Formats: sequence, structure tokens, C-alpha cells
Amino acid sequence: MMAKLNFSILITTKNRKADLVITLNKIKDLHKDDTVECVVFDDGSTDGTYEFVKYNFPKVKIQRNVSSKGYMFCRNKMLNETQATYAISLDDDAHFITENPLGFINFFFDENTNCGLLALRIFWGLEEPNAIMTTEISTRVQGFVGCAHVWRMEAWQNIPNYPEWFVFYGEEDFAAYQLFKKGWEIHYLPEVLVHHRVDFKARKNNADYTIRLRRSLRSGWYLFFLFYPLQKIPRKMVYSIWIQLKLKFFKGDFKALQAICLALMDLVGSIPKIVINSNRLTQEEYEAYQKLPETKIYWQLENNQK
Repeated sequence: MMAKLNFSILITTKNRKADLVITLNKIKDLHKDDTVECVVFDDGSTDGTYEFVKYNFPKVKIQRNVSSKGYMFCRNKMLNETQATYAISLDDDAHFITENPLGFINFFFDENTNCGLLALRIFWGLEEPNAIMTTEISTRVQGFVGCAHVWRMEAWQNIPNYPEWFVFYGEEDFAAYQLFKKGWEIHYLPEVLVHHRVDFKARKNNADYTIRLRRSLRSGWYLFFLFYPLQKIPRKMVYSIWIQLKLKFFKGDFKALQAICLALMDLVGSIPKIVINSNRLTQEEYEAYQKLPETKIYWQLENNQK
């Protein structure tokens, strides 16, 4: 008789074989028994990712799109297909630093039956932190970060799929609002530390800076119109645009103005989708949501650590 599948580690990748190999080597001991699986979805890579994983990591389940369909398509498909009790979504350039992370995750879910999703503690940087201890404690929060989180699959099955029309950014907040509307909680679990191997500050100088900013802005505006009480939206929109102008355009970041204009055009073009998919918070729900602690995105070394 096959053991019940407890955890599924889900990774989406595209043309990042070197990063993916590091991650798979780092987590290979986590799926050494039949209660844990690792699934990689290759979204149209042209660097040999699929063949490399298939022949060098035989315990990893590998899927692929011949041509790219987007990482939200891949995440939706993996989440909808897994038979596991819990699903860990992990970026191809992220890995666990904490030993026995699955034990901490399992225990927390067992003790907190209203928790539908766990947001993990994430350190961003090219090198691992030189200390890993923290004084933070677990707490309920508004949302989670895409690169490392854990679904209770019962909660995932209770809400709509990630919105593939967002393309990039915003899908985590979309899911967070949907969970809130359904009465599920999101908790931050600092006991589990993940290293996200990126140089976040250098992204501003990347060639895709404008398109990233455009997608980030428009996804935030999509969320306003999908979930916020109608009377809150005008002020939120004006403030959002003003902040972008003040902090970027007026300081010489002229690419920001282009991104703002393109994002506004995207917003107008997406009105039909917004009308169909809106799930607006009531005023009372909005106020309750705003009282929750904000999403824990970056963990930094604490002052008492050396």
C-alpha cells in the first residue's frame, strides 16, 4: 500500500538551469521517502532544462510546456493536480536553510486548523546569511511572498485559481484576498528560513526594469478594482500614481513614467475581466483586513546577531 502523500514541493522554471540545479541539490534529502514529492514544471526552456532534470534527478517529477504558457499557468496546473495534503511553492532560485522544515510546517498546520497558507521567512541575497536565528514569532499576516510559501490544499481548493491574465506580480495578493473572504488565515512562520538567491537591488538596472514596473503597478491597480470597496478606489489610485511620480519620475527615473502610462492602458483594457472576477470586500471586511500585520517580505539579520 502506497504511503499517503503529505508534501508536494512545486517548482516552476524557464531557462534557469544553473539556478534550478542548485535548488534541487539543496532540497534532495527532503523528498527521499514516499510521503514527499518534488515536481518541476519547465515552462518552455531552450537551455536543456527538461532533459537535464529527467536524467540527473530521477526522483523529481518533471513536466514541460513545449512553448511558454506563463508561470501562473504552471503553478495552477501543479496545484490542481497534486494529491498532497500540503504544497510547497518554491522558486527555482530558492532553498531551505532550516533543517527539518517539513516538521515545523506540519506541526504548525496541525495546531492551527484555520491556517490555509504559511508564509515563510525569506532572506534575499546572493550569499547565505551568516546567522539564521531570529526573535520573530509566528503571527497572522495579510499575505505572502511567491518564492516560498506552503498551501493547505483544502484552502487552495476553496478559492479561484491564480489569475493568469495578471501575467506577472499580484497573484499572491489575489489569493490572499480570496482566502480572507473564505475565512482562511495566512500565518508567517519564522521557524522556517529560506534563502532566495537574488540581488534584488540590481534588478533596477536590468533590461526588463520597465516591464517589471509596469506589471507591478497594473497588478496593484487590478487588485484595487477587484477587491476594494468602491469608495476607496479613487483615493488609492491617485495616491499610488503620485507616489510613483514622486519617488521615481521626479528623481530622474524617466522609465517610470512610461511604465505608469502603459499600466494605466492595461487597466482600462482589463475592465471586462475585472467586472467578471471582482469579489469586493465589504467595508467591515476591508477594515478588518487592514488591521492585520503587513506581509513579511524581507528578513534581515537582527542587531544582536554577528
